[in-house]
Amino acid sequence: MRLTLLLVGKTDNKMYAEAIDNYAKRIGHYVPFNIKVIPDLKNSKSLSEKQQKEKEGELILKGIEERSYVVLLDEHGKEMRSVEFAAWLENKQLTGRNITFVIGGPYGFSDAVYARADFKMSLSRMTFSHQMVRLVFTEQVYRACTIIKNEPYHHE
Repeated sequence: MRLTLLLVGKTDNKMYAEAIDNYAKRIGHYVPFNIKVIPDLKNSKSLSEKQQKEKEGELILKGIEERSYVVLLDEHGKEMRSVEFAAWLENKQLTGRNITFVIGGPYGFSDAVYARADFKMSLSRMTFSHQMVRLVFTEQVYRACTIIKNEPYHHE
């Protein structure tokens, strides 16, 4: 099983980018993990919100492997505590399917991306910048890996 984090737009903040890379390397000690970046749309200012979601949606769908289990990070998704996420991830590992986690653009996902999703999860009821969500999520994946291996990173 391989985990992929699919993102719309690069991480501009150097501090976040370094921390995300650090967690990505740590995750790689437990499970193959990669980050795929879909470039920001050109001339997005001239597009309506709906047009931008549709165009980003087409690119997101092209970036997803056909048999991958797709998880959208979405404000309306299921919230889990870290230990619950670890148990969920461990259960998904048993299926052997690759998992693609998707963080969309500023307006969310197109209907086509929602239709392709197998699951939606939320990190919090609070709103975070897309840059921060990337960091929080990669830390949570790392935390889940350490919980699964019963290592001392996470404390109850």
